Amino acid sequence: QVQLVESGGGSVQSGGSLRLSCAATIDGFSRYCMAWFRQAPGKEREGVAAIDTRGPTRYTDSVKGRFTISQDIAKSTLYLQMNSLKPEDTAMYYCAFRDLSCIYYNEFDVKKYNYWGQGTQVTVSS
Repeated sequence: QVQLVESGGGSVQSGGSLRLSCAATIDGFSRYCMAWFRQAPGKEREGVAAIDTRGPTRYTDSVKGRFTISQDIAKSTLYLQMNSLKPEDTAMYYCAFRDLSCIYYNEFDVKKYNYWGQGTQVTVSS
């Protein structure tokens, strides 16, 4: 059974940095498309960043130049480095996996993912 566990969230001041991790208990890590989503109260879940095992990445416009998604295949772990954080980045962050390459679907479509973590909270104060 696939299990995803996020960590690394917390409370920081505007301009600060955090690194989120998603540790995966999974068979065939290299065959999955992986992504980070976030959801704030009263808002829909939105895609933040996505990556496949060959390296191509995608970011939502609001985080380009500030966030970096990466993976460690040997450790079956997904990361999201977040720099220059803003109050509008405040949300619950979730990792999500799909057992296909990212090229077969829209990486930011929440309905296309098979597996989800429980989330880690990120709060940015002004």
